[in-house]
This record gives sequence, structure tokens and C-alpha cells, in this order.
Amino acid sequence: MAGGRQWADGGAELRIGAGGVRVPLEVAASWRARTRGLLGRDGIAGGLLLTPAGSVHTFGMRFAIDVAYLDRDLRVLALDSMAPGRLGLPRLRSRHVLEAEAGAMAAWGLAVGTRVAVVQPGPAAPG
Repeated sequence: MAGGRQWADGGAELRIGAGGVRVPLEVAASWRARTRGLLGRDGIAGGLLLTPAGSVHTFGMRFAIDVAYLDRDLRVLALDSMAPGRLGLPRLRSRHVLEAEAGAMAAWGLAVGTRVAVVQPGPAAPG
């Protein structure tokens, strides 16, 4: 999903590059979901995509995270690791931010320049 497609809060799957890595993903597209993010959690299985977003913070978080800044084509512009209580620098071309527990992105093989895909379930067909 890139370009003009609408994003919706909820479950999805992250597909990383040509390697076939698939990761459970939560999408936070509404203001409310983006504001909540990972606050109050003790961890996350998979990742969280904040969209639209150009920067993040870890104030009030309980664990360190990996952060990937993505452009409009879902290509990784930059990677960072953030401890709780930090403010990330805004990335000018970033349109989406992917968050995961610290160490997860390296395990997935995510690197600057990698293109990812986000697959959300479509609307149910009328019965």
C-alpha cells in the first residue's frame, strides 16, 4: 500500500524486501491510534506502522525500540534505536514510521534502502 491508498487502523502484515520475511503489523492511521502508539505496553509482537508520521518520541515508553523512517514508496530512509525518554529527529522525506522492539529490525534483515510492503485485509465481500 503506497501512494494514494487509504490506510486504516488495525492488523496487517509487513513484507520485507525480496527475502520473503513476513512480520505481524499493527497500523496506526488515525490521530488517536498514532497518539497512543506503543505507550503503556510492555512490548509488541511484530511492528507498529504510524502513518502519516515523520518523527517519534519514546516519552512514557517502557522499552527500547527500533525505528525505521519510510518514504512515500515505503522505502527505508533511515534506521535508529531509541531508549525510553528520547525525542527522535524529524526526517524531512519521511511519510511513515515503523516501530518494533529493539533488535527486531536487524533480525528481519531491514536496512536503509529496503522497500517494504504493507498488506491489510480488504473489506468483507457482501454476503
